[in-house]
Formats: sequence, C-alpha cells, structure tokens
Amino acid sequence: MDRILVLVRHGQSEWNLKNLFTGWKDVDLTEKGIAEAKSAGGRLKKKGLKFDVAYTSVLKRAQRTLDLMLDELGQKGLETHRDQALNERDYGDLTGLNKDDARKKWGEEQVHIWRRSYDVQPPGGESLRDTLARALPYYMKHIQPDVLSGRSVLVSAHGNSLRALIMAIEGLTPEQILKRELDTGVPVFYRLKADSRPETIEILKD
Repeated sequence: MDRILVLVRHGQSEWNLKNLFTGWKDVDLTEKGIAEAKSAGGRLKKKGLKFDVAYTSVLKRAQRTLDLMLDELGQKGLETHRDQALNERDYGDLTGLNKDDARKKWGEEQVHIWRRSYDVQPPGGESLRDTLARALPYYMKHIQPDVLSGRSVLVSAHGNSLRALIMAIEGLTPEQILKRELDTGVPVFYRLKADSRPETIEILKD
C-alpha cells in the first residue's frame, strides 16, 4: 500500500516580497509565486503522482497555490478540505510590519526570538508551539487517517503550520524544527509506514 503525503508551502506572496510579517493577513501570490506553484505542480506530475484528496488553509495564497498545482496535474475539482487549523502562525501586532522596521523598533535580538523561538509569542500573536497546538490535532484527526488508509494526500499550507506537521511526522525536537527551512513552492514528498513514521522523505527541487 502506498501511503503518500506531499506538503507544499505556498508560492511567494505579495507580503513575502515586501518583507512584511503576514500571518493571517489574506494576501495573494506574486507573479513569482504563481510560477513557483505551477512549477511545483509540474514536478509532482513528472513524479507520476496523482492525489485522492487535498487539504489547505482558509487563506488565498495557499488555496491558489493548490489550485495552480492541481491545474498542472490535470486534477481540477479534486476533493479539497479547507480549515484555519492549517493557517499560518498569527503574528499579532507584528502583522503588516516590515521586518527591518520591527528590528529597529524592538531590537534585532527580540525580533529573532519572536521569529525563531518555539514557545515565545509576539505581542498578541502565536508561538510555533501555539500553531502546533491547532495544526497537529487537525492532522491527526483528518490528514493522517487519510494517508494511512492508502489515499494520496496533498497539503498546501504555510511555513509554520507545515513546520508543526513536519515536527510531528519526523519526530523532531523544537530545536531541530526551528532550523528547518521550507522554500516556497517546493514539495516535500513522504511515503509513510503503517505506524505513521516516514519510510522515505524527498524534497522535490528542480
């Protein structure tokens, strides 16, 4: 039985380009982001993958990335579930601020702690641990059972919600997951064992 799970961080967004904290702000993809999403779909097609179900967040940058990938795969209209459990981490008061301006206001070290610590929340926002607390139960209840039943599952989401899933799937520590970089529009392809642990992990880059 193939137990296939593919995780994809959305293509570059308008606020990624402007170096702004985005979080739950519903911004669209840039032209580069559109190209990244199409390229991701092309790589999945080249790999010979077909999906039975897809999951995404309620934010348009993830949903549009998913739609563009499905277009490339010839799978428009695939059963798709959208849930805010898969949304990006909420950056609270930092949302909409330029990252360089935030460093000037609060200091390089404080902004680094907010961005790269596991359990420190930015003002009014979520830590990575908070993001894990909403994304992981959703994964365990919905996504993982689909994969373990033999369905091929495609997830289009965000850097931090996907880090939360990767941490659980690969059994990583908070320190290990904080060092994990996820490029926009680059699929992470898992084959899972029956016990839900990874049998193979492949980063699908050109």
